Amino acid sequence: MTDQLKGRTALVTGASRGIGRAVALALAAEQVTTVLVARSEPELEETARLVRDAGGHAVALPADLSDASQREELARRAIEVGAELAGERSGGVDILVNNAAVAWPVGPSAAVSPAEWSAALELNVTAPATLTFALFPAMLERGWGRVVNVSSGVVARPGFMVGGNAYTTGKSALEAHTVNLAAELAGSGVTANVFRPGTVDTAMQAWIRGQPAEEVGAVLHDYFTGLHEQGALITPEASARSLVARLGGDATGQIWDVHDPL
Repeated sequence: MTDQLKGRTALVTGASRGIGRAVALALAAEQVTTVLVARSEPELEETARLVRDAGGHAVALPADLSDASQREELARRAIEVGAELAGERSGGVDILVNNAAVAWPVGPSAAVSPAEWSAALELNVTAPATLTFALFPAMLERGWGRVVNVSSGVVARPGFMVGGNAYTTGKSALEAHTVNLAAELAGSGVTANVFRPGTVDTAMQAWIRGQPAEEVGAVLHDYFTGLHEQGALITPEASARSLVARLGGDATGQIWDVHDPL
């Protein structure tokens, strides 16, 4: 890792557990101040405590990213906090890791509520996009910024996650948004990249395994249960290290996979 990240400020969504928490800790190890976002305030404060215990600096900003007004307020507060934390350095959010996402609704598509399907896309696509739109103008002014949208390997095989249409659709759209945005920002010093984290042992995985097979579909349930039983899942920490290790470079419009060589 280079000193490119030292002293920067990062906003990490979905930071209350799993990959988001691991990313926050990995960034703190690189002397990056973290602004942590999630709905669950107790778990978010626990992440902040872990960062501080490791010698880092973290600020917790609880927010429901499915709510447009809360997203707007979050962006405003994050910019203020970033400026306060930066001291003499020109402040703001330098790094944005859009990690928050939901796997629901799952099950046969004809049985899924259209309202739930739309709500999932609001959180998995609209929220990261609008948060990015709010934060990257200040990055452009400073001539440096990093946007990473956490996706899924399912985008490479969209017919594979039977019963997860909303999730697959959302992650596919998120990747297209990212690559298109990278083309728009080319040469600005602000990069936008996708990160596919691998099959990580997270609460999302556990949630799918815990659903009745007849509700989510036997194919989907058996697949996630099999991964767990086979010990095929990687840790959030291993995935986070792969993401953070790539942030110092100038690559943009890339689809990073956790298994790709650094």
